[in-house]
Amino acid sequence: MLLYESGGMPGASTFGDCKILENIVKKHAEKGKLYAAVCAAPAVALGAWGLLNGLKATCHPSVMDKLPSEVQAVESRVQIDGNCVTSRGPGTTMEYSVVLVEQLYGKEKADEVAGPMVMRPQHGAEFSMKELNSTSWNAGENPQILVPIANGTEEMEAVMIIDILRRAKANVVVASLEGTLEIVASRNVKMVANVLLDDALKQQYDLILLPGGLGGAQAYAKSDKLIGFIKKQAEANKLYGAICASPAIALEPHGLLKGKKATSYPAMWSKLTDQSECKNRVVVDGNLITSQGPGTSMEFSLAIVEKLFGRERALELAKSMVFV
Repeated sequence: MLLYESGGMPGASTFGDCKILENIVKKHAEKGKLYAAVCAAPAVALGAWGLLNGLKATCHPSVMDKLPSEVQAVESRVQIDGNCVTSRGPGTTMEYSVVLVEQLYGKEKADEVAGPMVMRPQHGAEFSMKELNSTSWNAGENPQILVPIANGTEEMEAVMIIDILRRAKANVVVASLEGTLEIVASRNVKMVANVLLDDALKQQYDLILLPGGLGGAQAYAKSDKLIGFIKKQAEANKLYGAICASPAIALEPHGLLKGKKATSYPAMWSKLTDQSECKNRVVVDGNLITSQGPGTSMEFSLAIVEKLFGRERALELAKSMVFV
């Protein structure tokens, strides 16, 4: 059994102050079972409880000084020492999660999980995009961005897009295509939208972004209201984009990739009329941006930040999340 703590402040501090959780994790560790933490949690929870003493461990760079002197602090993106696994931050969570899968189930299962996610070949490397027909994305300091979600939406992609763009100070409106604000994402994760789609479509947006997930992409494709709204966005030469299944399932059949270079989830490249640039992880063609899948969602989101706010802002965010 694995005991796992996510990071983030003040969440990690709340973990550290919780005596019930401390006792559970200590008993778990005493039995020689696997335990793990990421971001601030290794320092302010596991370290504070003495569960990293004598071990090599890592954490978010901003709290490295909080690791007790009994801990051998290292700057590894993911560190395994005995039954303890630690990692650095949001930008290392995919690597961290795959390492945990390997610890629990073995390398074959870890490779099986990692492959379909389209993970980066070189973790920690600087991100890039393939750009064609370059144009300036002028949307001001607080662009209005619409992110629709539906049952079956890929939660990793949706959350990454929403989180990173909000960190960049964009105003992100999350709209549900279902009859309620709550949707059930692709792995039975519940997400709560800000508004229903009908209410969201009363506004105008600088950018519309479709997360992937087969169920979500199919829901977008079937929504005449959403597709009509995106068509008006494209006709006005305003910004729009999609990731994973959505370029192939939602945009392509409705002519929203016509005359554009794009990519999508690799298993769906055959559905794209123009496949000439599909092997690129992120493709920007004028006012359109597309990307491949869960493992490219941070690159996709950071590329959007770069286009909206500049490379410097995107790199600052990437470094703060320990993506690079």
